[in-house]
Amino acid sequence: MDLTSLRTLRTEAEYEAALAAVRPYFDNEPDRGSDAAAHFDALVLLIENYEQRIYPIPRASPVEVLKFVMETNHYSRSDLIEVIGSKARVSDLLNGRREINLDQIRRISRAWNISPASLIADLAA
Repeated sequence: MDLTSLRTLRTEAEYEAALAAVRPYFDNEPDRGSDAAAHFDALVLLIENYEQRIYPIPRASPVEVLKFVMETNHYSRSDLIEVIGSKARVSDLLNGRREINLDQIRRISRAWNISPASLIADLAA
């Protein structure tokens, strides 16, 4: 294997070519351990790397996640009050006047089966 020619995708044209090259593998999955499977894995890694660099998806805030879960599951403010226990805290939380705390994350996670990680703010932001 010649490792000197390996590199990440640099241009949109290379990205498009990689997408075109990977498409047939979804219709005809290669045998595990085969050269075709290794090629498929390498293409997927290159595509993922390019997309993360060029088309990053911003992380949703905990409140955005909470609002999405409420909307998706048809939960109301009253439902959230039952979980958190305070009408004022729910109002402050949903209106951005207060950040979600660890106890609230635990309660919501347990009650609504949400990953606690999705309710934790990105500290690097």
